Amino acid sequence: MSPTIFRAGGFRFFFFSREEPRMHVHVQGQTGEAKIWLEPAVEIAHATAFSPHQSAEALRIVREHEDEIRTAWRQYFGG
Repeated sequence: MSPTIFRAGGFRFFFFSREEPRMHVHVQGQTGEAKIWLEPAVEIAHATAFSPHQSAEALRIVREHEDEIRTAWRQYFGG
């Protein structure tokens, strides 16, 4: 199951159920996807088929919505 947290800028931001314990979010766009860590800092773990501009935009949106993502993580995974 991959619950969607929100959509913004042409991206879907979501979690994979119990993929790993480190807080992160997945981002899907029309041409690719990325995984972005929230801990210890907000940074791209990896991106596939995203242009540098798309990666930067996804990262910017995650930073903008960081509190919302963290709250959704805690509600979904507990803790």
